[in-house]
Amino acid sequence: MQLGQILRSARRAKKLSQAQAAARVRLSQSRLSALELDPASITTEQLLALLGLYELDLTVQSRATAALSSATEW
Repeated sequence: MQLGQILRSARRAKKLSQAQAAARVRLSQSRLSALELDPASITTEQLLALLGLYELDLTVQSRATAALSSATEW
């Protein structure tokens, strides 16, 4: 799952509309929509605000560890 999909799924799980979520993190609804479709331009501040709102954790790991993890999930 890609970042935009994760953000959209988390927002829906919290039962928030784009307008409601955007207002809580001081974004426009159109900006949140754009980020869910293509998060390439998301800022660190926006990402952290959305993660906090949706109660998500950010995990950073080496690519080698990530490759092993995804290989063992199947």
